[in-house]
Amino acid sequence: MTRPDEAAQLSQQDMAAILAVTRGLAAPFELHAMLAEVTAAACAVLRAERSSVWLHDAASDEMVLEISSDIAQVRVPLGSGLVGACARERRPINVPDCYADARFDPSVDRRSGFRTRCSLTLPLIDHRAQFIGVMQVLNKAGGVFDRGDEALAEALAAQCGVALSRVRMTAALIEAEKVQRELELARELQQSSLPATLPVVAGYDMHATFLPAALTGGDTYDLALTEQGLWVVIGDATGHGIAPALSVERMHAMLRMALALGTDLETTFRRVNDQLAATLPAGHFVTAFIGLLDPAAHRLRFISGGQSPILHWHAADRRCSLHKAGSFPMGAMPIVALRPAVTIDFAPGDVLALLTDGVYEQENGRAEQFGLARVEAVLGQHADTPAADLAGAFLSALRTFADSQLQEDDVTMVLLKRR
Repeated sequence: MTRPDEAAQLSQQDMAAILAVTRGLAAPFELHAMLAEVTAAACAVLRAERSSVWLHDAASDEMVLEISSDIAQVRVPLGSGLVGACARERRPINVPDCYADARFDPSVDRRSGFRTRCSLTLPLIDHRAQFIGVMQVLNKAGGVFDRGDEALAEALAAQCGVALSRVRMTAALIEAEKVQRELELARELQQSSLPATLPVVAGYDMHATFLPAALTGGDTYDLALTEQGLWVVIGDATGHGIAPALSVERMHAMLRMALALGTDLETTFRRVNDQLAATLPAGHFVTAFIGLLDPAAHRLRFISGGQSPILHWHAADRRCSLHKAGSFPMGAMPIVALRPAVTIDFAPGDVLALLTDGVYEQENGRAEQFGLARVEAVLGQHADTPAADLAGAFLSALRTFADSQLQEDDVTMVLLKRR
């Protein structure tokens, strides 16, 4: 190791060279360009024939040769050779005669055709004092590396370690920004597929809410008025993030196409299910409710693929009836036999409440779930209010119940009420 008094005796020429390298390393670099700059600077400052940089692969606990002029990437176990010894001991190693040192591994020489005479190997430490790699310089012109060279090399290695850390952090930030932008674009796409405004249906009040747990969510809904009546859709894909969002977007697009073609409820459900089963990755599916309301007859026919419970609030006797799913989740497998659609007759004041798992499974600090009983209680207290106010009551009750617990799942609600 170099003593402080020796480091202080660096010549003005040496200090100028180190400062030049420092200024160079402060410029923006991608990783390999920065490492090439480091090795070139090391050869120039230390008057060496060759310089290389080895980075520590924490996953495999190996040292990886990243930059060398005439040899492809090499991996050595931590502790193997002079590079491995430097990585293990975290201190400079100055060897005047490499072939006389038992720690030296000549295999790299054999692969490159280079003859290593002397070497100076130094650990690279980042600004958080974490080991990140090793810099090695070989064959000083006209002799061996001395104490002054060690001082120069340590100053250079210190700058290299900080610069390398900066490059890695910059690359990580750029990658994170790319991912963030992709998520934002996916969110914009998902939001654009939802109805911009809800249809107006005489005698009915409706409201829809979609609150994703992240930038993108695995839920969707649709309310569309066609010649056949009012289509009511809610869906919840398995998982979180972009993949589920793409699954529900695929279902959404297929349903919209079916509606444009004027197909009936059963045909729509079967065709969309079978297409999803053929295209979604294994293990991916969408729980979905697809219903068609005849506003004149006040009758709703629906098929639920794994989406339950379906809540029907009866205003006349102030009770809630529940309907279970009549089919497996959409996309899980092709349909062989489809059960008949369920029919609901709407009396004045009746409410259809469709809520995804993000409502029922929201937990509080005691790991209790919001659950069906609390949903029914909110319906009992606020079913007489407009649909938008009822949705607000659900969200208020959910926030009060969760207290400081984070929203873990997407929250989607579709409320349909006969005035």
